[in-house]
Amino acid sequence: MKKMTYILIGAGQRGRRYSGEALRFDDMEMVAVADPSEVARNFIRERNGVPEDMCFASYKDVLSREKFADVAMICTLDRMHMEPALMAIEKGYDLILEKPVAPTAEECLALQMAAEAKGVRVTVCHVLRYTPFLKQVKALLEAGKVGKIMNLIHSEGVGNLHFSSSYVRGDFRNEAEASNMLLAKSCHDLDLIQWLMGSRCVKVQSFGHLSHFTPENAPEGATDRCADGCPHLKTCPYNAYEVYRDRQGLPQTWRRKATGQVNPTYEDLTWAVENTAYGRCVYKCDNDVMDHQTVNLEYENGETAVFTVSAFNKGGRRLHIMGTKGELISTDFKTISLFIYSDEDENSETYGKPITITIDTSPEGMDQTIAGGHGGGDKGLVVDVHDLYVNGVESNSLSSIRTSVENHLTVFAAEESRKNGGILVNVDDFIARYK
Repeated sequence: MKKMTYILIGAGQRGRRYSGEALRFDDMEMVAVADPSEVARNFIRERNGVPEDMCFASYKDVLSREKFADVAMICTLDRMHMEPALMAIEKGYDLILEKPVAPTAEECLALQMAAEAKGVRVTVCHVLRYTPFLKQVKALLEAGKVGKIMNLIHSEGVGNLHFSSSYVRGDFRNEAEASNMLLAKSCHDLDLIQWLMGSRCVKVQSFGHLSHFTPENAPEGATDRCADGCPHLKTCPYNAYEVYRDRQGLPQTWRRKATGQVNPTYEDLTWAVENTAYGRCVYKCDNDVMDHQTVNLEYENGETAVFTVSAFNKGGRRLHIMGTKGELISTDFKTISLFIYSDEDENSETYGKPITITIDTSPEGMDQTIAGGHGGGDKGLVVDVHDLYVNGVESNSLSSIRTSVENHLTVFAAEESRKNGGILVNVDDFIARYK
């Protein structure tokens, strides 16, 4: 029986998720793990059955050895992707690389060129491509159900609490320490738009601001930390005690991130609120990433798209695709409403008449959040990777590192536009500057 072996570099939230999905397969085996956290390493060792002597505190220790697995799965923080990725490529490993590829255009292109020169495959974890919902959308588009796409509107509601936890208090709050918000949160949204369009982006324009999570918007008398006797705790939606300790139903991943514990206790959570960055007032953090942004895009076949990402909502994505034969709408990334101007099946009762079709791609109601596996995308990615390496079957969701990097560079071009007052940026000219 053919088996796929892999090493995990970075045993945090995303690494735990993908390697957990890999446990579905007897022929997909983790043979080593590297992470500076002993707690994270031990969790993976026990759950995935990794030998104790194959658990490393540093990726350098595992990647200094001769290649001993098929794939290196790299799930470190954004700014820590580059060095282990290049080391793994040099050793001849194929990569499963958490998005974004790297926090700068230069590094993205350097990684692409290294992978292509070495002849290794890099699969970037654009998990939206792998959801049952988007696979169905792609199939409908390829079947010509809406005809030629004319324009597309896509929005990502980050969710006010998710945004506050990750992009105000958390690891992704500061561009210099992580990356811009459009790259960190939405590079796979721009990737999926290009994938659905089936053509390259040629022009981009963007507007965005950090408008709300600023010191000027702090309520009068607000303290620097929620634990410092802030008079607004009962009415503030960002009360850290509520978000991380007391309120039921919020993602366990936020609590793990705040405490550094896999299974944090009440005492752990209280300590985190009172002592870590996760207990700071959301209006008095060192955050500088945008809390809302819009991107206008033009593609080579004349299609246009608008993408909006915002903190100010409950959370969730919406999609509207308009074509020459029909339109496709989804407000929940599970159910597809397909309006066709005229049914072209001459055997149909509705032949020549407008029809509306509703398709539920998720009868079991998969959660669209990170904690819920991105609507089945985390699982779908691992299934497709398994099929590629074990069965030699390549799905149309998988993309090359060249395509992934080009879609990342569209993000960087959008940021150049935003930082320069919303100027129009030619994507090819932008890419040429970095080659």
